[in-house]
Amino acid sequence: MPTLFRLLITLIFLGGLVYAGIFALVSFVEPQPKPITQRIPARELLGETAPLRPGLPAPNVTSAPEGGTEGP
Repeated sequence: MPTLFRLLITLIFLGGLVYAGIFALVSFVEPQPKPITQRIPARELLGETAPLRPGLPAPNVTSAPEGGTEGP
C-alpha cells in the first residue's frame, strides 16, 4: 500500500509541475504579431491549374465565358 501512495503522490507532483509550466507560459510569454503575406496566382483564383498531374481530377471551374461558340 505505501508503494501505491508513493506512485499517486509522484504522479500528482508531476502533474502539478506540468500545470505550473503551462501557467508560467501563459502568464509571462507575449506573442509577437506580425503581418503574413501569401501570393496566390491568378490561375488558381480562376480555377485553372498548370498542366494536370497524373491522378488529380480536372477542375470544374474555368475562366472561359458561358454560352460561347461551343454547343451545350
